[in-house]
Amino acid sequence: MSAQCEVGIKQSAGAPMSVFERYLTVWVFLCIIIGIGLGQFLPGVFQAVGRMEIAQVNLPVGLLIWVMIIPMLVKVDFGALHEVKNHVKGIGVTLFINWLVKPFSMAFLAWLFIRNIFAPMLPADQLDSYIAGLILLAAAPCTAMVFVWSRLTNGDPLFTLSQVALNDSIMVVVFAPLVAFLLGISAITVPWDTLFTSVVLYIVIPVILAQIWRKSLLSKGQEHFDAMMAKIGPWSITALLATLVLLFAFQGKAIIDKPLIIALLAVPILIQVFFNSALAYWLNRAVGEKHNVACPSALIGASNFFELAVAAAISLFGFESGAALATVVGVLIEVPVMLLVVKVVNSSKGWYERG
Repeated sequence: MSAQCEVGIKQSAGAPMSVFERYLTVWVFLCIIIGIGLGQFLPGVFQAVGRMEIAQVNLPVGLLIWVMIIPMLVKVDFGALHEVKNHVKGIGVTLFINWLVKPFSMAFLAWLFIRNIFAPMLPADQLDSYIAGLILLAAAPCTAMVFVWSRLTNGDPLFTLSQVALNDSIMVVVFAPLVAFLLGISAITVPWDTLFTSVVLYIVIPVILAQIWRKSLLSKGQEHFDAMMAKIGPWSITALLATLVLLFAFQGKAIIDKPLIIALLAVPILIQVFFNSALAYWLNRAVGEKHNVACPSALIGASNFFELAVAAAISLFGFESGAALATVVGVLIEVPVMLLVVKVVNSSKGWYERG
């Protein structure tokens, strides 16, 4: 890897948290209020938006999802995959958490809380849909915000980038069968053709387009690439917020009828974040990995690719589904809960290194 490329990777992985990202929870709350209000006062407009579909794909949302996902994927350098060999233990721990622990633990927590403990307080006809949304949320590891969490913990940027590149490569192949399997054991049926279409639309095509764009930008120099990344950075969050306004315009009645739904859905999400981050952090310590690898490993192991989850939930179950709402709860709590995990791993550095 050239020195210029390595500098570029470190700059990309170490970009500071933007105002949009830092106050994401505030923006999501505003989207809830705005979306519910618009849905109540302009129902005809949003019903028209909901009918703009081709092959079960809502065109306005499909466009917003691409604007949301592609700028993030431009940051991913699949050429960094060769760095995996330099962090075998940390990579192994993160893969174990991301693909063998987190999706299955979420399926269990969703069954425990949604189908059992909280069932009397939730709409009976949406229980399966809520479970499906939580599974979608946990089935794909985070791609973009991980770079921010890694910087805040002084994480190794080359480890972070190689881990994200590896996870994205795996996700192209594993996401659909993993989701289908977990939904199956949860007694939820999803048409394979719809799931496959979602993977192609929201993973495969965006990855290809993003890498073509990345190569074009880098051909003009690292400075041009960094300047463009700074310019398109807000696109993702803006598109996400616009999608949320649409979603809450459709979800307004359900939330007004049962305002505790969001809090109840947050419980299994919070538990799985703390459980998976703690387990990844402890396992890295147990195998003797460095602290600046353990921190991003724990954060990658705990956070979710919520943009993909929202897109897949809308495609599979629709705007008004419990699945779509469950994935949005993941967006709502992502920033504050991950900042708490960042604080914990930073403050425990002395304990970690004594091990």
